Amino acid sequence: MPVKHPAPGDLEPIEKASKDELQALQLQRLRWTLQHAYDNVPHYQAAFDAKGVHPADLKSLADLAKFPFTTKKDLRDNYPFGMFAVPREKVARIHASSGTTGKPTVVGYTQSDIDTWAHLVARSIRASGGRPGDIVHVAYGYGLFTGGLGAHYGAERAGCTVIPMSGGQTEKQVQLIQDFRPDIIMVTPSYMQVIIEEFERQGLDPRQMSVKVGIFGAEPWTEAMRREIEAKAGIDAVDIYGLSEVMGPGVANECIESKDGPVIWEDHFYPEIIDPETGVVLPDGAEGELVFTSLSKQALPIIRYRTRDLTRLLPPTSRSMRRMGKIVGRSDDMLIIRGVNLFPTQIEELVLAESQLSGQYQIVVSRDGNLDEVEVRCELQPAAAGADVGAVAKSLQHRIKTLIGVSTKVVVGAPDSIERTLVGKARRVIDKRPK
Repeated sequence: MPVKHPAPGDLEPIEKASKDELQALQLQRLRWTLQHAYDNVPHYQAAFDAKGVHPADLKSLADLAKFPFTTKKDLRDNYPFGMFAVPREKVARIHASSGTTGKPTVVGYTQSDIDTWAHLVARSIRASGGRPGDIVHVAYGYGLFTGGLGAHYGAERAGCTVIPMSGGQTEKQVQLIQDFRPDIIMVTPSYMQVIIEEFERQGLDPRQMSVKVGIFGAEPWTEAMRREIEAKAGIDAVDIYGLSEVMGPGVANECIESKDGPVIWEDHFYPEIIDPETGVVLPDGAEGELVFTSLSKQALPIIRYRTRDLTRLLPPTSRSMRRMGKIVGRSDDMLIIRGVNLFPTQIEELVLAESQLSGQYQIVVSRDGNLDEVEVRCELQPAAAGADVGAVAKSLQHRIKTLIGVSTKVVVGAPDSIERTLVGKARRVIDKRPK
């Protein structure tokens, strides 16, 4: 069973603030952000003017709904530096998305922005149970991706000892975990599965490793995956959330004492949930698309950024700020199969529920004539290598049809037959349909 850590002692005053105190700070910072963006970013000035709104129109937090959304397309259309609100020479660092579907989205940070980012990741590590002096093994990718350096600077700010391993070289990951004995690992959950498999391949018990806490993010993951990782590695698995356009990792983080959804650091990011079709703001508790407005960013203020992540806003528990529910999927990752909405995380839940299967899977979508076809590829656990793959496939196929309503072909392969991710996010969907 995971080791339970006590709740942290000293919190920042804002983490215990009243709702009125928090909202007063949000309103003050939101007014500054809107004016800063309008005055310094031609895109925002044009977008505000086109919608007939001005920063002075913000009298209450609810007035934010009058302002236009920002999308990934807006960032790409202003590539590379057109969304910056400070002169380029004031930008201390640049990150960018991978750009696998077009031009990358470019984000910039002033030195003050980097300090804020480090502070919020440090806050996130503390919420995860980390303390000064802990050793943090960072296996997020370094470089233009925000994960590695975001985690690195935050862990240093938290007073931790950092192992900047980055992704890949799985055998060396295990060696360094064995030799350096880190307390915390920061990595994608899918790559943590690969690290656990490498421990087992080497005849080592991953439950005996020194790591007590895993801070996992950069891709959606389910409660089923949390349970599997915690059971196999004997750690507490905690969810960190972020995206480069808003800042990077550390926009929100779960508290280890409750593990009931990432707490949004609302003193720096104002969240909304909208209907992804109409754009109408939905009440807390309703499921929809998550939208963020930055409250303190200087180089790249972001106004009502549509994350495409589908989730809910939940009331505060361990901190004074609202939480995010588990991300059920992305509005742009949703597969529509013969009229049925299908998210990869739904398949993940069912794969992990089959005791003879590993947590690795891929969904291959193709088109036969006018009909979409779905093939779910998964693999046996090493301990179940002699199992009847036909029976296992039939069981999973039946559960997918019964619980999700989609007819699929299920292919169960030998252990280690599914492609592993060694750096970054797992490739769960292969869509072969004509564009």
